[in-house]
Amino acid sequence: MTATFAAVFVALFVAHQVADHWIQTQHQADCKGRPGWPGRIACAAHVTTYTLTALVALAALALSTDLDVSPGNIAAGLAISAVTHYIADRRTPLKRLADLCGSTKFYALGIPRPGRDDNPSLGTGSYALDQSFHYLFLFVAALVIAA
Repeated sequence: MTATFAAVFVALFVAHQVADHWIQTQHQADCKGRPGWPGRIACAAHVTTYTLTALVALAALALSTDLDVSPGNIAAGLAISAVTHYIADRRTPLKRLADLCGSTKFYALGIPRPGRDDNPSLGTGSYALDQSFHYLFLFVAALVIAA
């Protein structure tokens, strides 16, 4: 299981980076955290392409290495990844979790200030917390898939 877990985690991690930064559309990135149905739909579209990217990565891994993983475990692991990715990318749940953990100031770190000419960047606390939340559940998904 050790080698299987390691290979699956790497595949999920690479798929995460590709799906979150290359596959996700600008519209999805801009709208997925908005309230109401427009935000929900944009987030669901992103999570769909994200999950398909992970499935392609796992299929490539399994086919190229003869990795023996259960389709049921793959489905369960990808479901965990998809649901938790949706929760985090709706933004409000992640903000609430940051507040609950005492990380309110860190969450706001680097966010452009209203009325200022601050440049938005990936170097924000909210982005770091978002990514670490995703990594946690990629780890859980890899454990489930490799079991």
